[in-house]
Amino acid sequence: MATKKKDEELTLFPEAKDSQGHPTGHDDGQLAVDVHETDKEIIVKSAIAGIQPENLDVFVQGDMLTVRGQRHDDEIVREGRALVRECHWGGFSRSLILPTEVDTENVKATLKNGILTIKLAKIGRGRKVMVKEE
Repeated sequence: MATKKKDEELTLFPEAKDSQGHPTGHDDGQLAVDVHETDKEIIVKSAIAGIQPENLDVFVQGDMLTVRGQRHDDEIVREGRALVRECHWGGFSRSLILPTEVDTENVKATLKNGILTIKLAKIGRGRKVMVKEE
């Protein structure tokens, strides 16, 4: 829902909130992601237009994937006032708990046409056991 502040700037997302709707206390943007799973890998995709690869960090540790980055606005308007501010400029991050253990040495991250794709190879340690009736 759009809100107006005292200076009449229209803000569609007035403050950052966590998944339960509580204010986060910081202004970092949070990435929206799609996560898919195949037999061999986990694939994470996120639309992050306006980012150069050197401004992105991808970390994998244990069952946690973290993506951090910085989006710079090179053409800041110095005159007038903002009427609508929907784009997030500055730092952003997203951490995900992965559904299975992955090979941290076999992670591939690519950025093409504003879409970040991360492919994480699964470690095949676990197996499904069929339960038989006796």
